[in-house]
Amino acid sequence: MNVGVRLKRPSPNFENFKKVLLGEKKADRVHFVELLMDYEVKKYITEKYFGEKWVDYSEENKEKYIKQEINFWYKLGYDYVRIAGGISFSGKSRRTKDTAILSKGEREWVEERVGMIKNWEDFEKYPWPKKEEIDYSIYEIASKNLPEGMKMLVCPSSGVFEISSETLLGFENMSYLIVDDFSLVEGVFNRVGEIIYEFYKNVIEIENVEGFFQGDDLGFKTSTFLSPEHLRKLVIPWHKKYVEIAHKNGKMYWFHCCGNILNVIDDFIYNVKIDAFHSFQDEILPVWEFKEKFGDKIAVLGGVDVNKLTTFDEVNLRKYVRGILNKCMPYRYALGSGNSIANYIPVENYLIMLDEGMRYSKF
Repeated sequence: MNVGVRLKRPSPNFENFKKVLLGEKKADRVHFVELLMDYEVKKYITEKYFGEKWVDYSEENKEKYIKQEINFWYKLGYDYVRIAGGISFSGKSRRTKDTAILSKGEREWVEERVGMIKNWEDFEKYPWPKKEEIDYSIYEIASKNLPEGMKMLVCPSSGVFEISSETLLGFENMSYLIVDDFSLVEGVFNRVGEIIYEFYKNVIEIENVEGFFQGDDLGFKTSTFLSPEHLRKLVIPWHKKYVEIAHKNGKMYWFHCCGNILNVIDDFIYNVKIDAFHSFQDEILPVWEFKEKFGDKIAVLGGVDVNKLTTFDEVNLRKYVRGILNKCMPYRYALGSGNSIANYIPVENYLIMLDEGMRYSKF
């Protein structure tokens, strides 16, 4: 199927985009946003639509790979590239066959029962990343290769909650420890928080870093995984520290969080003071309803429901995306998926979403 994607000559302007998100001006075009796109999607588009040979990542090809990453975001019309990595926490995982359209071969997910740390002895033995081992080279390479007008949003790893509860403790184990040894849970969260904090303190000094786009999934369809009280003790203070680094340097903090976190959204808006919120699912709260409630306080990112992006035909998808734009534009909004461009989303549907944004003219 010819999706009729119109890849216009890119003209990134992050400074303009930033003013739109901060509510300082009305948008004069639709800006795009994504947390990430699966490797398979980027490779497919690069080869089929750009006509360029894909380069796999390796230490030898690091600069070529990063240039390719920037090129992908640039050619599809984004004002920024999200560069992620530099900190790795070893943990357990499970695997199964990946049945997606652009299959990885195997799909991996976290071990939800018991992780790497069950007691204080495990805590002391765990190979915690050292601050001197944090690798900033990908950010330095990206900084030198950005097209005019384009900037970087950065993220070192998954979030404080995700790493602590999934990779290190295991959710079931953590739940017991909250009652049996809360100090251990607190110790794990704080160690992870400090490591990420060290990253942000240093990466902010790199030229063209214009903000942090940190993910930390705190909820599921009906609520947060932990009570608001525990999140306020273990997680929220760390995000506030990261925001303070960003704002002190005149940069932005975009927060991605899956699930229903309405019981703590005021904490993130008024206490943490995030600049923008990302991750929406229509059955929890459609993006246009969130925009109506909170759009005068923070920017709203994405919101095209992933289920609809995956299953709708072209006619209905265009109608759905136009409806979102009509309700959310032109202030403090950017168009994108409700979560990310996974390898099970038809590539044509992803490009249709972008094309609808390029066509939109009701400002």
